[in-house]
Amino acid sequence: MPRKVRKQIYLDPHHAQLLKQLARDLGVSEAALIRQAVDQQAAHLTPLRRDPAAWQQERAFIERLIQDGTVPGRRTWKRDDLHER
Repeated sequence: MPRKVRKQIYLDPHHAQLLKQLARDLGVSEAALIRQAVDQQAAHLTPLRRDPAAWQQERAFIERLIQDGTVPGRRTWKRDDLHER
């Protein structure tokens, strides 16, 4: 079994009671239930993590657009046309 790291947490009394009941109902230890909850949260939140490299690429792209300046010619649409679509 992989080495475990000891963590101490504080729970409100109702969370402690709920944890104990869930662990009993599921037939797992309270620690196993907490590990499962952490895994589920990590899986759920992974898409929300920011990728600094992606932001740097986007920033470089924006800076290139700024350096290129305005596009020659005139636009062929009016702002109000966009709202009518």
